[in-house]
Amino acid sequence: MASVNIEAVRKRYGALEVIHGIDIDIPDGEFVVLVGPSGCGKSTLLRMIAGLEEISEGVIRIGERKVNDVPPKDRDIAMVFQNYALYPHMTVRENMGFSLKLRKAERKVIEERVKRAAEILGLGPLLDRYPKQLSGGQRQRVAMGRAIVRSPHVFLFDEPLSNLDAKLRVQMRTEIKALHQQLKTTSIYVTHDQIEAMTMADRIVVMHDGIVEQIGSPIELYDTPANIFVAGFIGSPAINLVSGVLRRNGNRNWVATEAGIDLPLGEVKAGQDGQPVVYGIRPEHLVPANGQGLPVKVEVVEPTGASTFVYADLSGAQICGVFTERHGFHPGSTIHLMPQMDRVHLFDSKTGQRLSA
Repeated sequence: MASVNIEAVRKRYGALEVIHGIDIDIPDGEFVVLVGPSGCGKSTLLRMIAGLEEISEGVIRIGERKVNDVPPKDRDIAMVFQNYALYPHMTVRENMGFSLKLRKAERKVIEERVKRAAEILGLGPLLDRYPKQLSGGQRQRVAMGRAIVRSPHVFLFDEPLSNLDAKLRVQMRTEIKALHQQLKTTSIYVTHDQIEAMTMADRIVVMHDGIVEQIGSPIELYDTPANIFVAGFIGSPAINLVSGVLRRNGNRNWVATEAGIDLPLGEVKAGQDGQPVVYGIRPEHLVPANGQGLPVKVEVVEPTGASTFVYADLSGAQICGVFTERHGFHPGSTIHLMPQMDRVHLFDSKTGQRLSA
């Protein structure tokens, strides 16, 4: 196992720069998820760590070794791709042990490592099958087993669950997390799915347009997003964001919207009276209030069983509330919602940066 240090790394394709001076320190044994929308640079960064893309500027270290010019095969990493890339003419056993065979490892060593990986992943009964005889989830396990037998210092995952159905994705992300807890190998996982990031990561790196927006634990990013982008990207359903102007009058603080709605604030020290701001409140932090709070017109009600999503109009602004209690909300009705004051997020409209909680 080893740490991974990314220092001032840039990537250019000719005059086009797609990675803009990224710094990330990943301690030995940590599970880090790189998350962001398509085109943000997360897969490119992963491929630079793997040695599949050249580094235009900066340094990448695995352990104490600088690996900028080290070939992929000599970096002591193992990569699991979105495409399983299994050899169709080989059995599961042969697929898992093939990389060791290429390295001319002893047959006994190959058998022992394949057996151990198969036990960890529940592949024992499938070792003599061919890929065409396996389900999607089983093929993904074989791909992970092929990586495990190498006993690498670092695991790299490039959207490995994208080809699986929703139920299997949930099962596999749990298995990958359990696998990491057992092996304790440094792991870097790329996904565009923020739910995967939240449920699997020790720390999340949120990327956007080739830069790092914020690094932190899932709860840190959810509770204290550094800016509007992180606030909007992390969380499902997404955070409610409403533009307005910060107002102060003695001990009273609020955000006034163009539609004439006053959004209540608790004690706020940051920001100036008259400053353009964005008011954020997560859907689960809106509480039904009889005749008080914010009047909203219900547009869509989505029951999910454990909770109900209510999408409503707040004087032209679309907002969402999530409720675990049973309510008789129906489209076309007007209800009142009260934000929990200690859960409000405030951002500067111009910079997008966080002002306060």
